[in-house]
Amino acid sequence: MNSVRSMNKNRCSLDIAREVLFIASVRARKTRIMYGANLSFRQVQKYLNTLLNNGLLEHDVDSGYLITDVGRAFVSLYEDYLERSKGLRCEVERNTKDRLQLESMCFNSKGEAKHGGIEKDALE
Repeated sequence: MNSVRSMNKNRCSLDIAREVLFIASVRARKTRIMYGANLSFRQVQKYLNTLLNNGLLEHDVDSGYLITDVGRAFVSLYEDYLERSKGLRCEVERNTKDRLQLESMCFNSKGEAKHGGIEKDALE
């Protein structure tokens, strides 16, 4: 599962919630979720309680946790969000590259404008 924060070491809470729900797409016990999502006991308790309280998970004492239809909708919406975010990041990177190219076309290597000796910073 790729994530917006895949370049970073830390996951955001939405990434963790998505992982928990993904693991619970097949009925899973707390220990399996804890190890599968790489969470401490305290963290798994927090996420399970939150997801249960918000209707994204259901719990059967005998058989474990299972994602609900609301949970599936969350995962689907989050995946769409990640795709759009990835597209936006690409656009921002392309715009930054274009700006650098425009600046290099407009300013000489000494950082001065080619017209009238105006400093680059004075034009911004």
